[in-house]
Amino acid sequence: MPNIADLLSRSAAARAERTAVRVDDDALSYGALEEASRRVAGLLREQGVGPGDRVGIMLPNVHYFPVCYYGALRAGAAVVPMNPLLKEREVAFYLGDSEAKLIFAWHQFADAARHGAERAEAECVLVEPGEFEGLLGRVDWTSVVVDREGEDTAVILYTSGTTGTPKGAELTHDNILRNVEVSVGLFGLDERAVTLGALPFFHAFGQTCALNATVSVGGQLTLIPRFDGGKALELIERDRVTVFEGVPTMYAAMLHHERADRTDTSTLEVCVSGGAAMPVEVMRAFEEKFGCQIIEGYGLSETSPVASFNRRDRERKPGSIGLPIDGVEMKLIDEQDGVGEIAIRGHNVMKGYWRRPDATAEAMDSHGWFKTGDVARVDEDGYFFIVDRKKELVIRGGFNIYPREIEEVLYEHPAVREAAVIGVPHAELGEEVGAAVALKTGADASPAELRDFVKQRVAAYKYPRLVWLIDELPKGPTGKIIRREIKPPASPAAG
Repeated sequence: MPNIADLLSRSAAARAERTAVRVDDDALSYGALEEASRRVAGLLREQGVGPGDRVGIMLPNVHYFPVCYYGALRAGAAVVPMNPLLKEREVAFYLGDSEAKLIFAWHQFADAARHGAERAEAECVLVEPGEFEGLLGRVDWTSVVVDREGEDTAVILYTSGTTGTPKGAELTHDNILRNVEVSVGLFGLDERAVTLGALPFFHAFGQTCALNATVSVGGQLTLIPRFDGGKALELIERDRVTVFEGVPTMYAAMLHHERADRTDTSTLEVCVSGGAAMPVEVMRAFEEKFGCQIIEGYGLSETSPVASFNRRDRERKPGSIGLPIDGVEMKLIDEQDGVGEIAIRGHNVMKGYWRRPDATAEAMDSHGWFKTGDVARVDEDGYFFIVDRKKELVIRGGFNIYPREIEEVLYEHPAVREAAVIGVPHAELGEEVGAAVALKTGADASPAELRDFVKQRVAAYKYPRLVWLIDELPKGPTGKIIRREIKPPASPAAG
C-alpha cells in the first residue's frame, strides 16, 4: 500500500551513506534520516497518535523538517505543515480545525506554538537542537511503515485565499506520489541531483518538487532556512547545486545581488519557476547572466501542486505556464474573448477541503473539475498563458485590466527591481490602476518617469495613473508578492 514515507525508506536502503540533507556544516545521511524518522514514529505511537490522526509541523527548512515529516507519515498520520512565523491565534486555528493531536514546533517560536497548542488541546513537542536528539534517543523506534490506501489523506495544506479563514486542502498519498513522479521526469532528476531547498517545505511547491522529489531519487538537499539571494549563490557554488527551484522574487534577488557576477553557477542544470508569474524580462536576464535555462510551470496547493509545465525537450514559451502534465486535463471556463478561468481535472486534484463540503462543492464540480480562480488564454499549440488572478482583475470604467500585463512593462524599465499593480478605489471609474514599485539598489527613477514609461507602451486606459515607490513589496512565506497587502499612500503621484 502506498505511503509517502516509502520514498525515504527505499533511498535509505539503496544509499544509506549518501548525504540526504545539508544545512551549512550539518549533514544528515539517508541512513541517519531514516533512523531518526523511525524514532519520531515511535515517539508518536507513545503519544497515542495512530493512523489517520493529524500532526502539525511548524519548522523552518532545517533537517528536522524531513525527520518529523517522514516520521509522522511512517506512523500513518496526516501532516499539517505550518509556517513557523504563525502567531498563537493562527496556531490554535490550524491545530483546532484539523483536530491535530500533536505539533512539532521550532524552539525559537515556542511561545506561539505552546499557547496555540494549549488552546487547541494538542500536545506540543519543541524541536531544539541537542535536546530533540536526546528525546528521540529515549524512544523505542519502529521500522514499520504503516500501510495507507492511495486515497487516504497524507497532508492537509491550509490555503489563505483572499477572504475568510484558511481552508485545508486534503492531499492524498496518491496525489503527492504521482506529482513527485511527474516532477522527477520534468526536471530530469536522478541520484546525482543536488537541490537547493530554498522554497519552504511547509508549502506545496517546496514539499513536493524539492523535498519529496529529491528524496525519491536519493539526491542531496542543501537547505536555506531563510532565503537570501547572496546565500543562495554561495551555496550553489559551494555544494555544486544542479537544481534550483524558486519563485520569481528569488530569481530577481539572485540576479541583482552584488555577488552575481563572481559566483560559479556552472553546475546548474535546471532552474524551475512557479508560485507566481515569472516576468519575461527577469527570466531573460537571469538566463543570460547565469547561463542556464528556466522552465516555468503552474500549480496550486489544491493540485499537489504541479498542474502544467514547460518541457525541457519541447519548445519553451517564455511567459507561458506550459502544457498540462501527463494524466491531467486543463480547460478554460466562462470564456470571453479567448480568456477564461482555468479548470483542472486529474490525479493531482485534492480530495477536497477538510470538513468543508460547502467550499469543496463551490470549487469542484460533479465531474471532478477544480476551478482555480486563475484567468488564462491558450494558444494554438495548447500552451497556457496566465493573464491574472480572477479576484485581482482591475476594472477601470468598465474596462478589464490585468495587473500581470502592466507589471511586465514595468519590469522592462532598467531601474525596476519589483513591481505590483493593484486596483485603487475611484469615485467615478470604480477603480484606478495603481503601481507600487521597488527600485534596484543605486538606481533612480521618479514615479512620473515610470508612469510615462508604461503610458508609452500600453493602451491609454491601462497605464497606472497612481505610482509610488517603496523599499520592499509585501511577500508571503514563499516569497510570492501579495497584492492584497499593498496599500497606496495617502497621495501617490498621479497623472
